[in-house]
Amino acid sequence: MKKKLQIGLTLIIIVMLVLSGCAQNKTGGSNTPKEDTNNTPSNETGDAASLKPYKITLIYPGAVPKDLKLVQDEMSKYLTEKINATIELKPIDWGSWTDKTNLMKISGESFDLIFTAGWFGYGLDVSKGQFVELTDLIAKHGKDIPAILGDDFMKGAQISNKTYGVPTKKEFAQGFGFLLNKELVDKYKFNTEGVKTLEEMEEMFKVIKEKEQGIVPVVSNKFANTWGAANYDSGIISRDSKELKAIDTLEDPKFIDFLKRMRQWNLNGWFDKDVMTSDSSGQAENMMKAGKAFAIGSSLKPGKDKEMSVTMGLPLVQVETALPYTTTGEANGALLSISRTSKDPERAMMFLNMLYTDAKLLNMLDWGIEGTHYVKKADNVIDYPEGVTAETQGYPSPGGWMFGNQFISYLWVNEDADKWEQFEKFNQSSERSIALGFTFDEAPVKAEKAAVGNVDKEFQMVLNSGAVDDVEGTIAKYKAKRNAAGYQKILEEQQRQLDEWAKANTK
Repeated sequence: MKKKLQIGLTLIIIVMLVLSGCAQNKTGGSNTPKEDTNNTPSNETGDAASLKPYKITLIYPGAVPKDLKLVQDEMSKYLTEKINATIELKPIDWGSWTDKTNLMKISGESFDLIFTAGWFGYGLDVSKGQFVELTDLIAKHGKDIPAILGDDFMKGAQISNKTYGVPTKKEFAQGFGFLLNKELVDKYKFNTEGVKTLEEMEEMFKVIKEKEQGIVPVVSNKFANTWGAANYDSGIISRDSKELKAIDTLEDPKFIDFLKRMRQWNLNGWFDKDVMTSDSSGQAENMMKAGKAFAIGSSLKPGKDKEMSVTMGLPLVQVETALPYTTTGEANGALLSISRTSKDPERAMMFLNMLYTDAKLLNMLDWGIEGTHYVKKADNVIDYPEGVTAETQGYPSPGGWMFGNQFISYLWVNEDADKWEQFEKFNQSSERSIALGFTFDEAPVKAEKAAVGNVDKEFQMVLNSGAVDDVEGTIAKYKAKRNAAGYQKILEEQQRQLDEWAKANTK
């Protein structure tokens, strides 16, 4: 009897341990699972049925396409099978983005994922606690992402060695220059091979101004930002500098000369009449589409001209004005972050992981529905369906550069078959910034940053557009107002953080 009792007790203990292990597997394998206000079990086994239904909300900049709901519904069907989730796509017009998203954040509106970037408020939002820190979530539900992105991307997107956004796998360098109307390039036999000086570009603009009535040589002031990115890392370290020194670009003779050049372009009548607002309003792109503009400033990468030819519906050709350059901005140039107001960060991360591994899902988000918005010409090559054009399509791409793994995105028939191989070569061949990996933490000076930002709005656009008679006098006023708003404190903080970063990274 004693032996039977011992055997019975042993069997009971074994059964209890087995049941306990099963329960742990359903909750992620921890004896003390983290509290989940949504009561959502993890999806380690990929079993969608074990998950409660959840709607993921994705916020990103862009126009609302006519067929948004069609694409959203198709994505939701697929996501329901995979992670028992539906999706709500919420594009916000670029011009309204800052006001609308700031209101969402201030009011505590619930949403899951939002596009962000180093040039688009990423650091400031991190300092305000708007985004979830992702290290544990990536380890649990985004396990494929680090290997796909690699260390440079992962580390480059971090702030204070912590991850608050997952970068798009795309070009890891930036080219600089213009997109040109190819019909006009061919008509006048312009040479676009190799890197062109600004003097060479000006010869093209002169011809267009003299011989093409009603066509603007350069639309919008976008090139000023492109030129700045080509010459400064984070707007504070000169590309040709050999030391980690934060500088005031308004005191750099090279930058002052550039602003004077923009003034001359304006006086020459090379800009459109709405040069200060045409880029943010979408007018610049519409003018290019309509063939009413010759050139628009643009960051460049392999095949950018062919990619934008599809979007704009006319042939374009790209011309570089500076060699490619890699800064931390390329790692954090396009990120998706999980909002602190997300009701299910784990499900949001499952969706994120799919954007790096699941070509079907990513291409639905990028291009829409097969047969409706595109047709396949080969395994990864697409074109518009018969009767559909760039102007009539119901789901213009929101921009594949914003989401997931571009290297599993379909190519259009006009693009080079080896586009992604060209990307790899481009990434490896670019010049690396001496501050690659450094991200400025704005938290210690966020009040000053906000104040200086208001001053920037007053002066940057008019200077970039060449819309002032006295460039040096305007710069002097700009500097005085900026200093009164606390700019010197920001510059000192930038240098302090650069010194600390250099020490920690043995630079």
